[in-house]
Amino acid sequence: MLWSPASGSDHAPLVLMAHSGGQHKRAPGILGRAHRFVTGCGFHVAAIDAPGHGDRPRTAADEQHIAVLRQAQAAGEPISPVIVRLHIDLAARAVLEWQATLNALQQLPEIGANGPVGFWGIMQGTGIGVPLTAVEPRITAAVFGCLGHESLTEAAAAITVPIEFLLQWDDEHVERQSGLALFDAFASTDKTLHANAGGHFEVLRFEAGSAAQFFARHLGRDAGA
Repeated sequence: MLWSPASGSDHAPLVLMAHSGGQHKRAPGILGRAHRFVTGCGFHVAAIDAPGHGDRPRTAADEQHIAVLRQAQAAGEPISPVIVRLHIDLAARAVLEWQATLNALQQLPEIGANGPVGFWGIMQGTGIGVPLTAVEPRITAAVFGCLGHESLTEAAAAITVPIEFLLQWDDEHVERQSGLALFDAFASTDKTLHANAGGHFEVLRFEAGSAAQFFARHLGRDAGA
């Protein structure tokens, strides 16, 4: 999916937007943020389904991950180890897909090859986005969050672009110290931590506005609309 401003979109900044686990490229949160970034900031926004999500068929490995996750949930066991393994598998496929998507998008005349590129993705979007940003020099700013450091420390240490990181202080799925460890692992000198009270799925709506302002500062568009 590609959303663009109605006018004045030539060579506007591009934000790649990754959905969370169990969602898809047309999820309400993706649509809401895309609308805000396009109409308020003049960005292009692109989203794709993660492997095994949305319109995409599941592999046998995808089905196995889901079965193990549901079993852990039913037993009241910690799901973090299951999520870590799932994200490692997804990132191994999705990083290459995002790079191919970016290649195709930059061939469009209204985007071009030299415009700034940002990445937004929390929860599963961070599990995919951190490895992607670590190896993709075209991404020059990123918003991550709601995930821990397990499996991501090495990739985070390779990231030097500006980062905004969201942390839910009372997250029932991500240990607070693990989230703080991931924030600490980023090599970026320009990084900001937003810690808000609430559980994993209680990210405050005003963080969408903060992300728009963050990208406006680092990608070069007006976030005041």
